[in-house]
Formats: sequence, C-alpha cells, structure tokens
Amino acid sequence: MYPLGFLPFFYSLVPEWGAVGAALAIPILVLALWLYTILTRSSSSHLDDAPVHLPGSSLFHVLPFFHQRFDFINQGFQLAGQAVYQFSLLRTPVIVLSGESARRDFFQAKDLDLNAGFKFLSGAIPMMPGVTSDLEARRIALIHKRLISAQTTDRLASLLPQILEDSRHMLDSWGFSGTVDPFERVPELIFQTTVRCLAFTELADDRAAVQRLKGLYDVLDTATTPATVLLPWLPGPSAVRRLLATKRIYDIISAALDARTASGVAREDTPQILIDAGDERMIIIGFIMGLLVAGARSTGTTASWLITFLSGHPHWRDNAAAEVRRLIAEHAEHASATATPSGETHAASPHTQRHPCDSSPGLSSLSATLAVIPLSAWETETPTLDALIRETLRVAEPHVAMRQYLPTSGPLDEKGVPQVQPLSLGGKSVPPGAFVMYPFSDVHLSPEVYKNPWLWDPGRAEMSLKAPYTYVGMGAGSTVCLGKRLATLEIKLITALFVIGFDELRAVDAKGSPLAALPRPNWNDILTCKPAAGSCYMRFGRTAATATGAGTEKATPA
Repeated sequence: MYPLGFLPFFYSLVPEWGAVGAALAIPILVLALWLYTILTRSSSSHLDDAPVHLPGSSLFHVLPFFHQRFDFINQGFQLAGQAVYQFSLLRTPVIVLSGESARRDFFQAKDLDLNAGFKFLSGAIPMMPGVTSDLEARRIALIHKRLISAQTTDRLASLLPQILEDSRHMLDSWGFSGTVDPFERVPELIFQTTVRCLAFTELADDRAAVQRLKGLYDVLDTATTPATVLLPWLPGPSAVRRLLATKRIYDIISAALDARTASGVAREDTPQILIDAGDERMIIIGFIMGLLVAGARSTGTTASWLITFLSGHPHWRDNAAAEVRRLIAEHAEHASATATPSGETHAASPHTQRHPCDSSPGLSSLSATLAVIPLSAWETETPTLDALIRETLRVAEPHVAMRQYLPTSGPLDEKGVPQVQPLSLGGKSVPPGAFVMYPFSDVHLSPEVYKNPWLWDPGRAEMSLKAPYTYVGMGAGSTVCLGKRLATLEIKLITALFVIGFDELRAVDAKGSPLAALPRPNWNDILTCKPAAGSCYMRFGRTAATATGAGTEKATPA
C-alpha cells in the first residue's frame, strides 16, 4: 500500500512506467538500506571491558535464539571462549552471563528491570497496553501486592480443598485406567486449578469457559514468533492471531467481571480482594490475564515433568506415597471416607477407558481426606515432596532470567547533572539500556556443581549445598517468584492425588510398551520443556482404596 502513495507525486514528474517503477523502488531501497545497516553494524564498543561479540551478522542470531535457545546460548559460550559475551537481536544488544561471579552480580544488582527484560525477550504473555503491558511502576507494585494478598495463610487454607476438588474432577475425566500424554493432560489440570486460585469462581465453575481460555493461551504460545517479539508493529499472520487471542481472553475475563459487578454478590475469591480494595477495572483484568499464563505455564511444566519422573522412578513414587500416608495418619485419620463432592466432569479422552464402577467414592474420599490436612503440614512437613519439586525445577525448568539495565540515577558531575555509569557483571561492563540474560542451565546443569546433572535424583547430596546461588529454581536474590507459595501448594496436592489415587503410573511409548529410559527435558522448548512429540506417554490405573490408603486392591478395567 505504501508504494501506491508515491504514485501521484511521480506521475507529475515522469511517464507512467517510470512513476510505477520509482514508487516500487523507493520502499525496496529503504528496506535494503535498513538490512545493510544491520548487516554492517559495527560490533565495537566504547567500553574497554565490554563483553566480546559473537561473530556474524545479527540477522543470523534471531532464529536460533528463539527456536534453539539452549543450544544457541551454549554454542555462544564456546565461540566466545569467555564466561560473558554479547550478541545483537537486530539492533538490540543482549549480554549473556555465566559463572559464579557473574551469577552473584546478576542476582544482587540493582537497576536491572525484570519487566522490561521479560517483555522484550519473551513476548509470550498477552500484551495489551495499560492492562498487561506498558504499566506504570505504581501499577506493577500494586499487582505484586495483590498477588501476595492472594497467598495469605487464610486464603491458601480456603483454597486447599478447592484445588483438590478441581483436581479430582479433572482426574475423574481420565477414566479408571488408560494412557495419556502427561504433557497435555497435566497442564490442563494445572490450568483449571490456577483459574480457581486467581480468577473468578463463576469462571472456574464453567469448565467449557476454562477450556476456551486454555485454548486461547495455547494460541498465544504458538503464535509467538521472532517477528511478533522483535517487530510487534508488523501485522503478520502470527501477530493477528495473537491480537485476536488476546482480545478474546480480555472479553472472557471482562464479561466475568461485569457479571460479578452487576450481581452485587461478593464471592470469596481472589478477584473479590481487588474489587473490595477499589482497584481499577484494568488492574483487575490485567492481574488475571497476566498471572493466569505466568502461573499455569510454569507450574504446568513442573507438574507434568514431576509426574512423568515419578512414572519412571517407582522408588520415589513409593517414598512420596509413604509421606502422604503419614500426613493422613497424623492429621486426617478421623476424616470421613464417604464424602463424595458433586460436580461436573470432562468427557473421557479417546485414549482412556472408563470403568463401570467409576462413580465409586475412591478419589472423592481421598480428596476430602487430604483437604483435612492443615496447610501448615503441607508446607512444613513434606521433605520428600519438597525434594521432588526442587529436583524437577532444577532439571526440567528451561528458564532464562531476563533483565534490562535501566539505571535510575548516577553520581553528579561538576554541573550537578547525574552521570549514568555502566554496570559491572562478571567483570564486564554493561551499558545503560542493554539487555542481560542469565540461563539457569549455567548452574542447574553444570557438572561442576551437580554430579551427572541430567539425572533426576531428588536425594542428591548437592541439594544441601550452602554456596550462594547454586540453586535458583524459583528465582534468587531480590527476585523470587511471587507466586511460589501458591504454585508449590498446587504441585504438592496434585502429586498427593497421583501417588495415593493411582497404583499404576508407568511411562510408556506410543505403542504402550514401557520405556527403557525417560526422555530428556528439551531445554530448547523455552515454554514447556516438552520432549519430542509422541516419545512419552503415561499408563495409569486408579487405586480402589480407602481414603486412608489402607487398601491396595486394584480394580479391573472394563
């Protein structure tokens, strides 16, 4: 369309054939000059101690950074031959860190902006200016404050039975026995419980609406491309898909807020905390839109891998089951074993088979019994579950911490004008405005820190290391995951249902044969760490047992 705008001007100067040619040539020339500028951009730096640049054009860094990030980062260290290096995404400098010194500096540094870094380098959250992006510092601080309020002891204690009941409904939909893809079905379960914990009760009760939301967030993941992140103004097909998905997510949450407001009925859920506090409409909607994806994706990845690891390590599954049975014996031995909470269930997957006696109170009574165990016990009396989560985060959470150096002030010069200084990380200077990345794989998969780092071993002695920042599973320093308490509780409750409610959890291949070895987490999949499609499934069988776990007789599938 832009070349057509030049036509009237050139028609007045040259014949028609010349006008059309000139109108087409000018934008092509501008694009060529832009590419030439990027390709020939000098990699020199005014700083003597600047990180070394990766060789090659910045254009050749884009695709591997977004599609093979783990490999790209590691190859960068090999090419640079140093612990700190930099490359460019188009014209944007990005500095990558590794090593104990740089890691310590990174997590202790001030003026490294988490929100700016994540927004530019990730692009995997729904972006809506004034709602989930381009927020003032005051609004960001308010959202963080509300998230903390949503995780008070009283609030989590009230959520505990709801998480269990939602999980029970989802597991009922699997049938009595069958085979599922844990990297599809477990994240679905986590998304449901996350909606319950962070969104409107009415929305969480509407399973069809939750499924629509999950599908829309999946669209955001698949439609995130290098172009949508680096050139968000470019109206390509992926950008349009992201825009439409974001608008539909907004509409669903906005409609739920309008319904709540119109009803005048207060509910005991997280959005009500924001409503009662008098928060702006955009704050409430942005809180839910942003935290649903941030919580469900990361927690879903951890939970799906944890259950998969248990399906291939029966020893640890038995250890976890023994710990949960101990909690039941100490805190819930007098709980009723006959309660059967009501609720809807999803249709069974074609890969599962439903047992004629599937309406038995097995999972219902188990859910009710686990709900009696106090929150304090779940948080302080579960060393085995803690070890399972910690080790899973170490080996199967492909996180890369992203920041932008945005100094707020500096020393005054002779005229009293603040002078912004470079930031020193790992002995290298980081100029203002530069983006900085620290890949968690640098420490979590380091053979110098963890023996046989790819091995999933919750009992490894290295977990007791006291050295600073040798484990950064949910963040470190001043930047720790604000939803850590809620996410940990969700994973523990779901794991308890699996290890007690199922007497068969076995990793199998597409043909149903037991896997000789579990697949390795794919750290190049920066969102979910999934293994290759079709490489790992989970065969399950429900336990026909009492809520106390005393019975172990397995029901025969139909």
